[in-house]
Amino acid sequence: MFIIADDHGTDAIGAWGNRTIQTPALDALARDGTRFTSAFATSASCSPSRSVLLTGQQGHRNGAYGLEHNVHHFQAFETVQSLPVMLARNGYRTGRIGKYHVGPESVFHFDEVLAPEMAKGYSLGRSPVEMANAATPFLSKSDQPFFLYFAFEDPHRIGPYEPDTANSFGNRPGSYPGVRSITYDPAKVTVPPFLPDRPEVRAELAQYYQSVSRMDQGIATLIAALKKAGKYDNTIIVYLSDNGIAFPGAKTTLYDPGIRLPLIIKQPKSTRAGSVSDALVSWTDITPTLLDMTGAARNLPKFDGTSLRPVLAGAPEVPGRDAIFGSHTMHEVTMYYPMRMIRDHRYKLIWNIAAPLTYPSASDLFQSSTWTAAMRRPDILYGKRSITAYLHRPTYELYDLQSDPDEVRNLADLPAHQAALKTLKGKLLAYLKTTRDPWLVKQDYE
Repeated sequence: MFIIADDHGTDAIGAWGNRTIQTPALDALARDGTRFTSAFATSASCSPSRSVLLTGQQGHRNGAYGLEHNVHHFQAFETVQSLPVMLARNGYRTGRIGKYHVGPESVFHFDEVLAPEMAKGYSLGRSPVEMANAATPFLSKSDQPFFLYFAFEDPHRIGPYEPDTANSFGNRPGSYPGVRSITYDPAKVTVPPFLPDRPEVRAELAQYYQSVSRMDQGIATLIAALKKAGKYDNTIIVYLSDNGIAFPGAKTTLYDPGIRLPLIIKQPKSTRAGSVSDALVSWTDITPTLLDMTGAARNLPKFDGTSLRPVLAGAPEVPGRDAIFGSHTMHEVTMYYPMRMIRDHRYKLIWNIAAPLTYPSASDLFQSSTWTAAMRRPDILYGKRSITAYLHRPTYELYDLQSDPDEVRNLADLPAHQAALKTLKGKLLAYLKTTRDPWLVKQDYE
């Protein structure tokens, strides 16, 4: 059972240390499984990230360079093999419910689409208890093994994206059957260090928390249904998010708030319930891990990740891994800003391939109260980073994450750090060659 949130960071979940937000279902799942504290998306954008999760390949390899829907129209290559197709080939019933956001359908095919849309003015992915109830018959349909892709639209912002709206996270009390509205005092939310501590930010964080707590109630309903069907103990459950919180400085960036995300994996009859791992994990690992755990690891395509089974068994790191990689090209089709990244436990290097361009913003972030308020004020800082540095980035950004976890002091031009820069650049370029990144042409003609 693959449960995926939309724009949920580690900043708003009890199991990761937030003492204000109420996420009892996720906290309980973490107690029954393994909680990963160094798990990273490869791209902080919905469609590209989901394509990676379901193929085990970087977006620049599978062809999903940006958002799939509407005019953006980015889709994976038709030759790509996806997790649901490979599991179906090995005897699994496959079903999906909620946000899909990848294409083409022939590549990301599921046997069943459960309750594709509700006629209530919103998609089912925004009404989590209804969504869980609609998925319940699939869980107990037969004794054949199943793969359920359970994809929320929370806590994604909801359009139209207008500045200073009272609620941009879909919180409409009484609109979602079975959901108890849990509201938060803006004065009590935790403002992440990459955001400015201002009233507009706190107000939006409170709305974001409410959306997360709504989603958590859907998870509680889904897991209760799985237990009632007698399948909880022998079901693999994965919980994660496609990218980080929908605020400028996180979503659509390769800074940690955009890509360092919650990951919980509950194994069947695990003896390691409640364990915590700091192993470097990439979203390219999820498909090979599930294929390995389900015994479907045969006749497989080339993956850019690897199975996490050794880590789930107690290994401190993924065997043979000393770094993970990021690959972001576009979000919306109008947001051309390709970036590539390598990160280990100490250093991060970001290659801004289109560095002369001003960094573009997704429409929901650009029009948020948080950003419009920042633009109206005379302050030069946005969180710990200057607005100028956020919008105008150098070709290379190098950060020492031990001394600078907020990624604000770029070391790329400092003589004392040239050895680290050279080493990371070499590893990054070697990886991009291995994964056939078409943007390597920039290295040739520049």
